[in-house]
Amino acid sequence: MTKAIKLLTALPPPQRERLMALAREVSFPEDTRIFETGGTADRFWVIRSGAVSLDQRVNDLHRVTVATLGAGDLLGWSWLFPPHQWDFGAVAFSQVRAYEFDSAAV
Repeated sequence: MTKAIKLLTALPPPQRERLMALAREVSFPEDTRIFETGGTADRFWVIRSGAVSLDQRVNDLHRVTVATLGAGDLLGWSWLFPPHQWDFGAVAFSQVRAYEFDSAAV
C-alpha cells in the first residue's frame, strides 16, 4: 500500500468514499510548474508518486527550494486559509501522479 493510500485510509470509510468521489487523477511531467506564489489557491493534491519542490522567489532571476514533497504528502494547504493565495510556488521535481481536489467541492 502506498503512503498516499495510507493517508486517505486514515479517514473513516464513508468520508473517504465521499472525498475520493471528488478526486481527479492528474499527472505533471518533470519541470512542470504546478502553481506560482500569489496565485489563487483553489485546489489541493495528494501526491501518489514522484516529487514536488516548493519554492520561493528571491528576485527576478532566482528561486530557493524550501521543501520537497513526495508520495503521500498533501500539496496545497493555502486553500484552507484566507486570502486563499499560494504562499510558495510548486514545480514537479520528477514525473508526478496525484489526486487533485477542487477546494470548492470539498
